[in-house]
Amino acid sequence: MSVVHRLTLGDVLGEHRRGRPLGTAVVDGAVRLTYPELDARANRLAAALAADGAGHGERVVWLGQNSFRVLELLLACARLGAILCPVNWRQSADEHAHVLADLEPRVVFWEESEAVEKARGQVSLDARWVASPGEYETYLADEGAGEPSAVVDGDAPVLALYTAAFDGRPRAALLSHAALIAHSMSLLHVRQMEDGFTFLACGPLFHVGTMMFTLATFQLGGTVVVTPSYEPAEVCRLIEAERCTQAFLFGPMIDGLVEANKDGAYDLTSLRFVSHSPEWDAMITVDDSPWCASGMGGYGQTEVGGMLTFLGLGLGGAGLAGRASPLAHVRLLGPSGREVAPGEVGEICARGPAVFSGYWNRPEANEAKAAGGWHHTGDLGRREPDGTLTFIGPRLRMIKSANENIYPAEVERALKSHPAVADAAVIGVPDERFGQSPKAVVVLAEGADATAEALVEHVRDQIASYKKPREVVFADTIPKRGYTPDYDTLDDQYGGGGYPSA
Repeated sequence: MSVVHRLTLGDVLGEHRRGRPLGTAVVDGAVRLTYPELDARANRLAAALAADGAGHGERVVWLGQNSFRVLELLLACARLGAILCPVNWRQSADEHAHVLADLEPRVVFWEESEAVEKARGQVSLDARWVASPGEYETYLADEGAGEPSAVVDGDAPVLALYTAAFDGRPRAALLSHAALIAHSMSLLHVRQMEDGFTFLACGPLFHVGTMMFTLATFQLGGTVVVTPSYEPAEVCRLIEAERCTQAFLFGPMIDGLVEANKDGAYDLTSLRFVSHSPEWDAMITVDDSPWCASGMGGYGQTEVGGMLTFLGLGLGGAGLAGRASPLAHVRLLGPSGREVAPGEVGEICARGPAVFSGYWNRPEANEAKAAGGWHHTGDLGRREPDGTLTFIGPRLRMIKSANENIYPAEVERALKSHPAVADAAVIGVPDERFGQSPKAVVVLAEGADATAEALVEHVRDQIASYKKPREVVFADTIPKRGYTPDYDTLDDQYGGGGYPSA
């Protein structure tokens, strides 16, 4: 790529340093950094990472809750050609160990927790471990560190986010500078983000939904406000104190804010957000941008940087996923690889600059995902007569609990690791509060005994707590189709339903 055509996240930061010398880039507790200050810290961090060998293609891991350091690390990696992976801090030690062994990072930044301590003991890595916040500030190089001289390709991956645990283990989706910038520009357009936009990152930064708004805000030169995790009263306080325009919120989170602010102690009117309830609408400014007027969203996944289609581009249309992003082409392909006719169901496939670069260290999966020159999402959709799109559901089974994706194969793997379990299958059952919750159907080994409570606790130890079954039932056999559970029969027998669909 010619230098005159190259644009990386590091270049965006450098332009903001020059063009927005007084602009606040990030706020995190007592930390407030202007764009020049963020630029200088990213350079110091890059110098320290380079000294530890974190150059082109090397991986850097963040094992901790939300922090301004996640963005700072991403920008430092951007200037070196390295790749940052913010890991799901809610995961178990076993899951952390899998990520570490899979990525083989050069440097690991971590916040103290029992799970991380256990994971560190399970893997053997040639990596520098830096505790945060204690060692982090001393890790940064001297004040005089300048911008690295490394030439970075805009098509090189810079961010890794773990996703898609359909086969029982998640994979790291690699997103390039170009992909993240392209997605940010599309989101800027649909959300109608304007100068002075302030985003509250109260959702997890390991989740593409929070990351995509963080990076769009950064792309615009706005302010990113970071809080370690979602606490309703603290979120209300930050919205008022920082005059936040947007936050990462969905239904139950909004209900929590309404309850926390029921006495009207906080002024939330700076927040321009989607209508939700009379109480909520009275607290905020109901936004009329295409993003919010549509009810927010569309269809997306981590592998496309966030959103592939936007409801806001299909207002009034028949399709419940809207239309394709301005920088994406979408086709619905049948088993033969040919486009299906409008009204017929096919796999949602895409091309465009925001599509990911593939999974880390998964060549076979990458070949399948890019078959025929299209990114195969693994999800089914339908194009309506008016051209809008409807999301039908995953080709493989997925449970959607609140805003979290839970893959039955991952929970089943955890259940089967218990010595008393001979076989197991997991379905999603309708849940009034969360949409769905996981339910396990378990066959015990001959002569073995285990309680439902013990199995739930076992799963909690193996994977993130939110993935554990909320109910366990025991059966003599698991109905099968070939070698896999017959989920349709299990749904009929045990009350499954409510899966993500149109």
